[in-house]
Amino acid sequence: MINVAEAKSLVAQNCTPLHGITIPLTEGLGCILKEDVLSPINMPPFNQSAMDGYAIGPFRDGTSHDNFKLVGEVKAGDTNIVSLKTGEAVRIFTGGMVPINTMAVIMQENTSTQEGEVLIEQEIKVDSNIRPEGEQIKLGEVALSKNTRLTPAGIGFLAGLGISEVSVFQQPKVGILITGSELVEPGNKLAPGQIFESNSVTLVAALNESGYKHVKILKIEDDFDKTKDAIQSLADEVDLVMISGGISVGDYDFVGEALDNIGVNSIFYKIKQKPGKPLYFGQSKNCSFFALPGNPAAALSCFYQYVLPAIRIMSGFEVPFLHHRMIPLVSRYKKKGNRAQFLKAKVTNYSVEILDGQSSAMLHSFAHANAQVFIPEEVNEVIPGELVEVHFLP
Repeated sequence: MINVAEAKSLVAQNCTPLHGITIPLTEGLGCILKEDVLSPINMPPFNQSAMDGYAIGPFRDGTSHDNFKLVGEVKAGDTNIVSLKTGEAVRIFTGGMVPINTMAVIMQENTSTQEGEVLIEQEIKVDSNIRPEGEQIKLGEVALSKNTRLTPAGIGFLAGLGISEVSVFQQPKVGILITGSELVEPGNKLAPGQIFESNSVTLVAALNESGYKHVKILKIEDDFDKTKDAIQSLADEVDLVMISGGISVGDYDFVGEALDNIGVNSIFYKIKQKPGKPLYFGQSKNCSFFALPGNPAAALSCFYQYVLPAIRIMSGFEVPFLHHRMIPLVSRYKKKGNRAQFLKAKVTNYSVEILDGQSSAMLHSFAHANAQVFIPEEVNEVIPGELVEVHFLP
């Protein structure tokens, strides 16, 4: 049995980014850039008005003058190149191309017009209200660097530069295998001894929440041959397989034997932690395998702490594990046993509360959690006001 730090280190060491692919920019949300994206233009591509108002030309006699002759209009999208002479002005609108020789753009609220002239009612500051060509980014500069995750703003920024395709790390395809003869689909009637199956919908939702949509699900009864065939079937189609249940040491837990039988190399099995002690991580030539505990809260905890980081590494993330920081605890917590613990918790007002219902079978408290408190194996008790390590859920 290994400790939490060793398990995370082994995940990081044995997972690598997938190949790069070129995709339409509009499909890139959440993907990680494989290469620097260089700007193909200056942005803005011309001197641009930042206001509705008047673009004024050179001052008469080289000094500021408050009356300018109105000689035209420039609206956003006009492509004609306009040049202003001394003492001239044009009406201009936000986004419009500023004429050559413009000294400043004056907000319309600070002007008035009379008999074909624009009267300036404020002190003129040269270059005011003009977005200069290349102010945001210049031709050839790095717009977004490699390993950047594409957000809505990033996609919009690149689209504004005229970019329609990007090179990103391929996102992994994920397979989920649900084992258990006692499991019944929601919507059916429960017979004595049966429970509703929830891990598949929980794990799919957790994957979708983090931007991973390529998911295939298989469900089987507790049977060795069916378990082996299902794992192999998924491994032939996906990059990472999650198996829920069947990894412990009961008479009907066939997952470990099945993984060995199809030639999966075991990297670790069992972590000195609670919940999720019987977590398994292994690899074959083209696929990674995580066998999760069947208890819902334990499965979800292992997903956040180990499986999601593995998927993120495969997607090109440089910092794949959950963001964490030290936050003061609201109330006392005494740990039983000598295993490290991941506790369902809620962060509010710069403090963290450990929630009731920490059983590995209970999702109710997880439904109210936005974080997990990590208690190391060597710590037995934490008290109010003490700083504890808090892992923020996605």
